[in-house]
Formats: sequence, C-alpha cells, structure tokens
Amino acid sequence: MKTLDAHNTINIGDSFTVNQEVDKYRAIYYAGASGDFNPIHIDAEFGKMVGLGGAILQGLCTLGFTADAITTWVSDPGRLKKLKCRFASPVRMGDTLTIQGTVTEIQGDRAVLAVTVKNQDGVEVLTKVQAEVEKG
Repeated sequence: MKTLDAHNTINIGDSFTVNQEVDKYRAIYYAGASGDFNPIHIDAEFGKMVGLGGAILQGLCTLGFTADAITTWVSDPGRLKKLKCRFASPVRMGDTLTIQGTVTEIQGDRAVLAVTVKNQDGVEVLTKVQAEVEKG
C-alpha cells in the first residue's frame, strides 16, 4: 500500500487496499486491551452453543483494523476525522479481511472515503462505512 505523508494532497480517486489476517488469539488480545470478555469472543464452545458456530471477533476490533488501514494510508492518526459503520457479519479467527478505500469526494479540507471491509469469501463484515480524513 502506498502511504501518503503531510506533503501529499489527497485527490478524488486515490485509493488503498489492506489485507488483515485475524490470528487465532486476536479476540483474546483484544479482550485484554478492551475489557470485552464476552464469552462469544473468547470461548469457541460457548459460541457454538449460542448458534454462532464458534467464537467471533469483537466488532470494535474489526473497526480498529479499518481505522488502522486508513490512518496508515494517510500517515497520521490525527488526520482521521470521522469513522462509523454497521457491524453486518461475524468475523472469525482465521479470517482474512480486505479493507479497501477510495476517495469519492472532497469537502473543504476533508476527503470522504468509500470503504469496504470483506472477508475472504467476499462477505461484507462492515457496511455503511463512513470515513473522512483531513485532505492534507
């Protein structure tokens, strides 16, 4: 992924793609950092018992991967000004997420991004993603 720096101006059509592997311990690491120890995230047997087919990743961890992809692309976490989404489909340990973003609009000093987050099967795990970054 080509990253931008403070000297690069963002233009309509600029884009990035990041692949993120969800390792088998990610939900446990995230639980420790966030305090979200819900058993659906850290106990595969519990996840099966409640009909999820196993443990699923915390939605905010998936959103965190998305924020990281955007802020790495713009080379500065402080440039991310808006990020929201709908959690649409569970992410499982072992999944590979593809995070793609394209600048669709420039509004003043901000660039509006169209962002998709899909698993290896092409299923959108986050939908209605809205992101804005400082143009630079």
